[in-house]
Amino acid sequence: MTPGPMHDSEVGIDRARVRRLLARQFPAWADLALEPVPSAGTDNALFRLGAHLVVRLPRIHWAVDDVAKEQRWLPLLAPHLPVAIPVPLARGEPGEDYPYPWSVYGWLEGDNPRVGAVADPVALARDVAAFVAALQRIDVAGAPRASRGGTLIERDASTRAAIAELGGSIDARAVHAAWESALAVAPWARAPVWIHGDLAPGNLLCRGGRLSAVIDFGGLGVGDPAVDLLIAWTLLPSAGREALREALRVDDATWRRGRGWALSIALIQLPYYRTTNPALAASARHVLREVLAEAATEA
Repeated sequence: MTPGPMHDSEVGIDRARVRRLLARQFPAWADLALEPVPSAGTDNALFRLGAHLVVRLPRIHWAVDDVAKEQRWLPLLAPHLPVAIPVPLARGEPGEDYPYPWSVYGWLEGDNPRVGAVADPVALARDVAAFVAALQRIDVAGAPRASRGGTLIERDASTRAAIAELGGSIDARAVHAAWESALAVAPWARAPVWIHGDLAPGNLLCRGGRLSAVIDFGGLGVGDPAVDLLIAWTLLPSAGREALREALRVDDATWRRGRGWALSIALIQLPYYRTTNPALAASARHVLREVLAEAATEA
């Protein structure tokens, strides 16, 4: 289900407003069928437009810069990747009481994979690894810094605040130990590479059980590739997790940083979205269970 408002300063977006924007700016598309796309996404609202298009509009101010970034970079990255990614077809401007730029993309077919329902997690893990490896090989000249491309220590204060806010609803002692372990790992010391930044189940599309597309590049940029291991704990069971690590030849330090990223993101998401986005909150709880279980085996 598509959640309701999730942020204090969120802009309301409904079908009537999108219709008005289309009629004013892209009248050739104004009469096509328009339906909201069910999604647990937090930063953008999606509306399917006809059979072959999708309108994507920022809900919140911090997602606005992503419009220009995706418009610039996705057409350049797409030819180098083994699966489809969104291709921007038009850029909309503020209007009709909507304050932000927005985009129209080609519609990509596929279904989001679900935890516990992946028929062949090893094959899917290898598909994801092929995407990540191809992305990392692309030239980074002129690329922006990824929002999640820095060091874990930059997230220390917000992560500890989330742990405190969650209180007795989590095993705070185990969470603190896992977080301290991640912080103790040496940071990425090599050249930054392209990263997606949010490889969660909701941003993968599958057809016939195999990866067919990767969507939502709001976190796109360059930095430490550890963050693109998120899918290991957001979706994959142990066999898929090991297949991902093997296919990407991930060293111990990068793996542990990736696990730290998964832990930090889940901890921050859970108190923020637990009442406004139940699907995302459930995913965060799943990640905490997976991360703590794996960390316990190394203690």
